[in-house]
Amino acid sequence: MAVSAAVSRGPDLLRAARREPSGGTPVWFMRQAGRYMAEYRKIRERHGILEICAQPELAAEVTLQPVRRFGVDAAILFADILLPVVPMGLGLRFATGEGPVIDRPVRSGADVAALRTFAPEEGLSHVLEAVRLVRRELDGAVPLIGFAGAPFTLASYMIEGGSSRNFVETKRLMLGAPAVWHALMHTLADVIGAFVRAQVAAGAQVIQLFDSWVGTLSPADYRRFVLPYSHAVFAAVAETGVPAIHFGTGTATLLEAMAEAGGDVVGLDWRITLEEGWRRVGATRAVQGNLDPAALFAPRAELAGRVRDVLRRAGGRAGHIFNVGHGILPHTPVDAVQAVVDLVHEAGA
Repeated sequence: MAVSAAVSRGPDLLRAARREPSGGTPVWFMRQAGRYMAEYRKIRERHGILEICAQPELAAEVTLQPVRRFGVDAAILFADILLPVVPMGLGLRFATGEGPVIDRPVRSGADVAALRTFAPEEGLSHVLEAVRLVRRELDGAVPLIGFAGAPFTLASYMIEGGSSRNFVETKRLMLGAPAVWHALMHTLADVIGAFVRAQVAAGAQVIQLFDSWVGTLSPADYRRFVLPYSHAVFAAVAETGVPAIHFGTGTATLLEAMAEAGGDVVGLDWRITLEEGWRRVGATRAVQGNLDPAALFAPRAELAGRVRDVLRRAGGRAGHIFNVGHGILPHTPVDAVQAVVDLVHEAGA
């Protein structure tokens, strides 16, 4: 495993997640394995996303590629937040130019009642095997982050049948049939809670809950329709003893409520300054972020200035994990990713 202990600050990520003093700021990236890497593109020439996820050896290899390449301080499992919809009976495919497509959207009480619950060890055994393979290969060099989609974001995909800009069908169900909504969210909280516990049992050392689309909601709707179910998932993670990261985008108006919902770490995107975001989630939480992923396309001097600005705003306080505010974008220059890792590590040396 080509990860230098002198460069990697993997153990510091676990300390930072618990707001404990560490030797420097740890850094990793959402979507750190992906299309911008030649190693990944080579695999994608022969295998689709779902095929990679279904083969633990391939998923493990893709997970490890950025750790070997950049010396990041964590591996995040290569999977997809929508994988649970397959054993739930909805069907999933990735259409060229369209992204994920769910063949049987959930739009009624009957649809919710027809959802199949499942044991993760059966319905998602390939994901758990990938977790075990990665942990074995990492051999303690850096921690492994497991993850799942949050109940709201998973529900929105299931209702819309795929991606959406306005989430009209989601809000139609949420506001027009609240009993159906709550039944769906209760089911998803149970499924996701079991899935993250199973990932920890297989070897995940941190769990990140992706609530990617929750920024579409008002604070009042978040508290009424979402918070209890995210809280239930974080309670399930807390039972395992590993730290949890609560991630969303466009959430500047929701940060206080998200902190209430749970997670040891709250992700901040670039739409709010790091110190203001940290103030709003509270001193009892660690934070993750918050470089604009588009900054990785900027001239090197501009990128370096923005990295240093994030670090300056964190002020060296225990509990900061450096990351982009959303995933690394396609076509991101590989050398820019390496430059960010080096800058963060050098700053803490």
